[in-house]
Amino acid sequence: MRVVFAGTPEAAVPSLEAVAASSHELVGVVTRPDAPSGRGRRLEASPVRRRADELGVPVLTPARAGDPDFLEALRGLAPDACPVVAYGNLLPPAALEIPRLGWVNLHFSLLPAWRGAAPVQHAIMAGDTVTGASTFLIERGLDTGPVLGFMTETIRPADTAGTLLERLATAGAGLLVATLDGLETGDLVPRPQGGDGVSLAPKIEVGDARIRWEHPATAVDRRVRGCTPAPGAWTTFRGQRLKVEPVTLPTDDERTALGHLDPGVLLVTKKAVHVGTGTVPVRLGAVQAHGKKPMAAADWARGTRIEAGERVGDE
Repeated sequence: MRVVFAGTPEAAVPSLEAVAASSHELVGVVTRPDAPSGRGRRLEASPVRRRADELGVPVLTPARAGDPDFLEALRGLAPDACPVVAYGNLLPPAALEIPRLGWVNLHFSLLPAWRGAAPVQHAIMAGDTVTGASTFLIERGLDTGPVLGFMTETIRPADTAGTLLERLATAGAGLLVATLDGLETGDLVPRPQGGDGVSLAPKIEVGDARIRWEHPATAVDRRVRGCTPAPGAWTTFRGQRLKVEPVTLPTDDERTALGHLDPGVLLVTKKAVHVGTGTVPVRLGAVQAHGKKPMAAADWARGTRIEAGERVGDE
């Protein structure tokens, strides 16, 4: 059947490639317009647009999905279905009505859990041990449409949002193609989402990524991993922002050796830097001071000449 793929970030590229390699006819791609990027703020095409150009597929980049010119162009492509992965633009009713089989969204959670823009980040921060991906038909509500298929994925203890999303994006591409296959044959029956287990996953803002050292060590660990690589977990030191990469929880022997540290207090040894939390200290991995490159915490501590009793999380 004829399909038009919609997506924008790197996580959508595996699905674009899978759809292009499938038995379906990829007649177009929809993505966000080129956007300023980097220090020079030069306009840069989305990862999906770059890959679509390489594949030789026509690309549409409407500022809004309700633009009349875009709707006319989409109708001209006459898609049977529109697979979607992290497109990032609101689809109005006029757009939703165009493909006869609907817009099929690949969402990186087990719906109805974690509806919203940041399901992977929220699953890690909440301490979930299992997540997955779902395909569903888009309707006017926020990720509320009937489910077509799903897959599960274990959240590993060291997973960051980046590593988990990479696995889900790869495995989810197969789920998306299988869903399109089932829609074409009529074997798939949309299943309404239940009312139980609903949770929301709004976009993680920079303020949400601030580490609260008074929280338990497990919560600190999850917040840092959930905000890695973006927007990046952070704290403050000597009044300036300090970006923090994933931390390490102590073993039982290390807990005994380290003893008690008040939340935010730094303990520097020759090879490591530990920080007190609401429960047990954690060991810092890499950090990035304002205007500097990321470096191992021990190297940062030596260059900074941290004094006894200093802490992170100061104002």
